[in-house]
Amino acid sequence: MFVLPPPPRYPTQAAYNAAVAAGHATPMIETNNILSNPEDQFLAGEGTYVLKEDLLLATPPPHPSEAPVVNPNPLATTPQPAQAGTKVSLFSIEPRAPPPAFYKLTSMTTLSPSIAEHPNEGRYSNDAKLSSDGEGRGTSVSDGGPSTSVTAVSAPAFGDGNALLVPEKTKDPNKRRKPKNNMTKSNSSFISRVIVNETLSKKLSDRPGNGLFAFANINRAFQWLDLSSANKADYLTKILFTKAHCLSHDVNLITKSSSHIDVIMGFSTGEIIWWEPMSQRYTRLNKNGVVNKTPVSQIRWIPGAENLFLVAHMDGSLVVYDKEKEDAAFNPEEEEVKPNGEPAPSKVIDHFKEISVLKSVHSKNQKSNPVAVWKLSNQRINAFKFSPDNRHLAVVSEDGTMRIIDYLKEELLGVYNAYYGGFTCVCWSPDGKYVLTGGQDDLISIWCPEDSTLIARCQGHQSWVTAVAFDPWRCDERNYRFGSVGEDCRLCLWDFNVGMLHKPKAASSRQRGSVSSRVPALQRAETQGTSQSMIRPDSVVSVLDAEEEKIINHPVEPRQRVAILPPVLTKVADKDPLSWIEFTEDAIMTSCKIGHVRTWSRPSDPPAQADS
Repeated sequence: MFVLPPPPRYPTQAAYNAAVAAGHATPMIETNNILSNPEDQFLAGEGTYVLKEDLLLATPPPHPSEAPVVNPNPLATTPQPAQAGTKVSLFSIEPRAPPPAFYKLTSMTTLSPSIAEHPNEGRYSNDAKLSSDGEGRGTSVSDGGPSTSVTAVSAPAFGDGNALLVPEKTKDPNKRRKPKNNMTKSNSSFISRVIVNETLSKKLSDRPGNGLFAFANINRAFQWLDLSSANKADYLTKILFTKAHCLSHDVNLITKSSSHIDVIMGFSTGEIIWWEPMSQRYTRLNKNGVVNKTPVSQIRWIPGAENLFLVAHMDGSLVVYDKEKEDAAFNPEEEEVKPNGEPAPSKVIDHFKEISVLKSVHSKNQKSNPVAVWKLSNQRINAFKFSPDNRHLAVVSEDGTMRIIDYLKEELLGVYNAYYGGFTCVCWSPDGKYVLTGGQDDLISIWCPEDSTLIARCQGHQSWVTAVAFDPWRCDERNYRFGSVGEDCRLCLWDFNVGMLHKPKAASSRQRGSVSSRVPALQRAETQGTSQSMIRPDSVVSVLDAEEEKIINHPVEPRQRVAILPPVLTKVADKDPLSWIEFTEDAIMTSCKIGHVRTWSRPSDPPAQADS
């Protein structure tokens, strides 16, 4: 149920000024970003990482009309939307040097044998094949990360075959469409203030083309930064919103150029803004929650798409929007019709076996948003990530599941369960073979969707894991390095290869694909509320009827059957809970919930040689 916002404390600016004069309110003071160079370091196997700089983003004070935040129960397990922390996106206009390793992307045909049978395979340019991987991206993905591998793999367009989704061609193919409204002159009550750097044009013309830009959201503020600038603390643009908190954002890597950047933002009110920072123009989507009234937990451009982006709303829905379409009130479309023309009764959807397609991307009704709507769960979606081959989607939810979806065919391929609590973050390995999930059980899980297998659980955090990311500069076809951050303020680094992760002897006799390997899944489905001892683990009779049935919901693996992986390094990287991590060619970057963005320089000495 949607709850109306509380009434403003001070209905007018005059009333607020009077309250400040009387000492009943704190004056709103806009502070500047602060760049410092504290001394800190940590030692990993390859050498010493040194804290290069700490950029403190100015945290905006509450808006005068915003009601005071009620202190929630400290034992509550429901994450607070306004506490999403500082999330950062890194990208450059011109491509940067890719990691040295070559990643051979797998098509994961075992997940769906017909997945390579889509029409118009391989029709994209190299730029269109780059993964649009959402907030928290670094140069590892957005700017030629594993680009050598991505160019070798092609994927069809999302909604391929539906001519209604093809963007209208402009007279000048090199000229992109701009949003409708001028943000600097806007009188919208949604936007509180826009501060543009006085020398913006000069800064953009003087900077190197392959220098890093950064976008960052922190509470009700959104900043555009130039990390290649000598004074990177000076923002290029800073936007303050009235009451809404920006929880997620993304940059379109297909449409970026020296004169155009497409940025989308999702808010705690459910609304979305499409912003073009070069021209300072914007369009507001899902206004007043006309499509979906629940907050946006994550927002990403669909890989290869110029106009389409995917939004995770906190009611368990995934919604596809078109940046150029108008919004309309959404009513689920009927999938089936009786012979007499009357709509068939809606069927009950088991969200552990399929997704509820409330509107298909192939629908002929595409005059307005939404383009597509999928209902995955009755609990909030916390994060999602597109696979490097741009064919699959990994979605993690508060209900403790990770779903692998063929989003091109709108089909659920697998459901994987957490050891305890909900999943909070997710990412794919650069070669697309593995998926990492972090959760409220303080664990990181390594999954192999191709084999429907949990490879290992990683134990090293002392609180919820908030972000995970692979380090493409320290990965190859056998060895993988990834990092994680959490509510415990810790940065952890992990190394693994497939050879070192073997299951305990108790599970070695259970061969993958055998009849007995299906038993745990069937036990979970057939013995709800009954004793587990009623079915023997080696019982073949209990699974004969389901031998041919495709098992989608994979049960929780017991601790004794899964390898436990310790971190190669654990470091308290900040005084406040961490919310983001990313690897670049020369550094590890982290951010915390109150706005500190820290850059840890990689070791200058050659990497240590691994033992043969």
